[in-house]
Amino acid sequence: MQTKKIIVVGAGPAGVMAAIRAAELGQEVTLIDKNPTLGKKLLLSGKGRCNLTNACDLNLFLKRFSGNGQFLRDAFKKFFNQELMGFFTSRGLELKTERQLRVFPVTDSSASIVGILEKELAKQNVKLMYKSKVKDIRVKDKEAKGVSLDDGEFIPTDRIILATGGASYGFTGSTGEALDIAKNLKHNIIPLRPGLIPLVVKEKYPKILEGLTLKNISIRFCSGKEKIVSEVGELLFTSFGISGPLVLTLSGKIVDWLSDKKEVSAEIDLKPGLTLEQLDARFLREFKIDAKKGIKNVMKSLLPLKLIDLFLELAKIEPHKKANQVTSSERLALVNLLKGWRLNISGSLPLEEGMVTKGGVSLKDINPRTMESRLIKGLYFCGEMIDIDADTGGFNLQAAFSTGFLAGESAAL
Repeated sequence: MQTKKIIVVGAGPAGVMAAIRAAELGQEVTLIDKNPTLGKKLLLSGKGRCNLTNACDLNLFLKRFSGNGQFLRDAFKKFFNQELMGFFTSRGLELKTERQLRVFPVTDSSASIVGILEKELAKQNVKLMYKSKVKDIRVKDKEAKGVSLDDGEFIPTDRIILATGGASYGFTGSTGEALDIAKNLKHNIIPLRPGLIPLVVKEKYPKILEGLTLKNISIRFCSGKEKIVSEVGELLFTSFGISGPLVLTLSGKIVDWLSDKKEVSAEIDLKPGLTLEQLDARFLREFKIDAKKGIKNVMKSLLPLKLIDLFLELAKIEPHKKANQVTSSERLALVNLLKGWRLNISGSLPLEEGMVTKGGVSLKDINPRTMESRLIKGLYFCGEMIDIDADTGGFNLQAAFSTGFLAGESAAL
């Protein structure tokens, strides 16, 4: 096989894996990144612990993507979670599987992952060009011929792999400029939106409740006739709204609703394990047992302290009332609040603060069996810059590594 010159642009998980795989297959590989080191965004993943992948099976894995997951079947057949875990364990890094089948290094440090990747790049003799920004791609007769850097240098090549990420966490260098290059080459770019992003609410409650975590709750998001109900889990109040695993997982759909100028509400069920009738019966029992106690004291067994005054105010109950003085209509108002406390969603944090980017290079312009552009021969896309995104839990990183592996192998062969 004749040695090819391959340029990979972007030293995140997709680009690094693409470079390693192409070099393993005997090609002359150059990895270009505008940052001074590789994996800047990778170091932040999993709150610095790096949730590398998820150990669930393929069908469950694909369901965690927001609509375009089936595109990844070919990439996952080539290099999936077991292969990714084997890549690191065979190089001396032990892994562990935690709740919800999330996989982490036993070191609990993203730096361990980056360290393995750095060693492998060196082992495979990949040429590294840091602090270098690709300005354009030269194309002749619909075939990629090389890259132009912003300092004026032109580097000829046989294959180009673009893996520059989306536009989230912009301070890490993910600013989406390679999407403009792809657009100039006539690729369709699906509009970028934030995914896995905290939401902003209209009400002033979050400022009062900032830092409060609600556990074992569920949320129903509503927009007109459309509804999404979360699993049971955690919600976190911020100074501007709501965050936490339940919110982040469904935030992509909420952002899409908001972009269509739809009104969106979130109804929080603080007692998803109880029906309205069961919860009302519990209130009656508590009020009977502690009839002479103040309503605030009785509520301590049902609500976090920060919520009691707020809920009494919303239910229009005097906070100094005794339990036996609460009317049936007031009690029902409390029950309804616990089963469906409504907040109105006004927006989300900006794209650059999202954990992932929704949108990117249209999948219609990419061959899923090779990751090669359908428009430009010798040009490949992988990672977050393509129109793929998923829930938290290691799914997005696996997609980056898998598409990178496939792009690197395809460019080499």
